[in-house]
Amino acid sequence: MESTNMKSYAKVVENGTQAVHEVQNLRQSGYDHERIFVLAHDSDMTSRIVDVADANEVGIKEEGVIDAFANLFRSRGDELRAKIVSLGFTEAEAGFYEKQLDLGKVLVVARKE
Repeated sequence: MESTNMKSYAKVVENGTQAVHEVQNLRQSGYDHERIFVLAHDSDMTSRIVDVADANEVGIKEEGVIDAFANLFRSRGDELRAKIVSLGFTEAEAGFYEKQLDLGKVLVVARKE
């Protein structure tokens, strides 16, 4: 599934290999490295994909200090939804994407700012 809103582009892919390919496509389309993010339900998987694809994890810069701190106490699902919202998506969109991540899929996001 692909989605675009005023601030971000998102695509749900089946696995890390497809995520790397999607990041490469976004870079070739003109998206800056600093604006491409990858999220998976498993944080280790997210880190591995980020390293291979030369993308980014959602961090304090995107979330803000308060949300980043709050994530230390949230469930993984709540943390993922908060990260997705911080990238410019609605709560409803974040809920949909988080459910896809629960199924083992990977979310690739490119911010348009």
